[in-house]
Amino acid sequence: MNALAATNRNFRQAARILGLDSKIEKSLLIPFREIKVECTIPKDDGTLVSYVGFRVQHDNARGPMKGGIRYHPEVDPDEVNALAQLMTWKTAVADIPYGGAKGGIGCNPKDLSVSELERLTRVFTQKIHDLIGVNTDVPAPDMGTNAQTMAWILDEYSKFHGHSPAIVTGKPIDLGGSLGREAATGRGVVYATEALLAEYGKHVKDLTFAIQGFGNVGAWAGKLIHERGGKVVAVSDITGAVKNPNGLDIPALLSHKEKTGKLIDFAGADVMNSDELLTHECDVLIPCALGGVLNRENADNVKAKFIIEAANHPTDPDADEILSKKGVVILPDIYANAGGVTVSYFEWVQNIQGFMWDEEKVNRELKKYMTRAFHNLKGMCHSHNCNLRMGAFTLGVNRVARATQLRGWEA
Repeated sequence: MNALAATNRNFRQAARILGLDSKIEKSLLIPFREIKVECTIPKDDGTLVSYVGFRVQHDNARGPMKGGIRYHPEVDPDEVNALAQLMTWKTAVADIPYGGAKGGIGCNPKDLSVSELERLTRVFTQKIHDLIGVNTDVPAPDMGTNAQTMAWILDEYSKFHGHSPAIVTGKPIDLGGSLGREAATGRGVVYATEALLAEYGKHVKDLTFAIQGFGNVGAWAGKLIHERGGKVVAVSDITGAVKNPNGLDIPALLSHKEKTGKLIDFAGADVMNSDELLTHECDVLIPCALGGVLNRENADNVKAKFIIEAANHPTDPDADEILSKKGVVILPDIYANAGGVTVSYFEWVQNIQGFMWDEEKVNRELKKYMTRAFHNLKGMCHSHNCNLRMGAFTLGVNRVARATQLRGWEA
């Protein structure tokens, strides 16, 4: 089942639990606006090349729309639609005043020079500048884009609208980016894990962890778990996988990866098959990479008691059912990885105020938001007698539905 079908299924189930009116249910599923633009740029050799850029703006009942821009050769409209919708529910779960959006350009950033990427970003911004805005739609980095991409969007947008640092988040610090933004998703994952474990009277320091995906999110989560005394026993990324039953030395592994570009050949660990990471012996499994990695083929063999969804949509609905029957507790993506968008919100707030926070305040506020969201989510689980995923979806959908009704849109 693809991401859109799975998201729609979760939404419909939540709507049924909440007893939503069919008119409002239908209007919440349809995106507010879908934008598709042609971006033609001269390449460095003088030839012209065209790419398709797009932006799906899903819902703005609770505030400006928010979501990443990805540069990827297979930009699938269905997936982008699902991710835009997921952002609507995610921002509502975190209780930040945004709606959802997502977008990108169908290109392979590895095949483009830096100056070609800059021209492409600027042309894309020229095409959509009147459809995004500080109070309309605020983009952020995603797969294949970074702080530099945001800097180009900021500069191009400001040519039309005057200096507007709040138009994008995930910017370089020198242009109004927030301290703590880089670690935010991984740190949020750890705060979410701590909130969940506290329900069971457990602590990070007493448990073992396996992390799939060791990019930004996985590396920060691993580092912070290690600092709290948790044992990370296995880690994988696209270059391979390593394990150590006594716990990996995460800071040493990170510096090894920085030097060599890969995880394997690390002195303090044994190499393992990447496919085995998801079924490795551990208390807590944290998938931080791609969607759909837990499916009906491997779900039965998962040994973890807790799964923290740091990636978007890592567990497909079949696996969800199998794991629930086994009594595995799954902390859903729309809550678990909301740390990134929460600190993006802090960045936007700082830009609008023209007053920047220190990193301590950013982390303190993030912990407050993640902990509060968990208790709200648990409240929905109790009142609707449902699992954590449905608790999160009912929490998010209910907030958006309420805002929609209060604004009088469903008449």
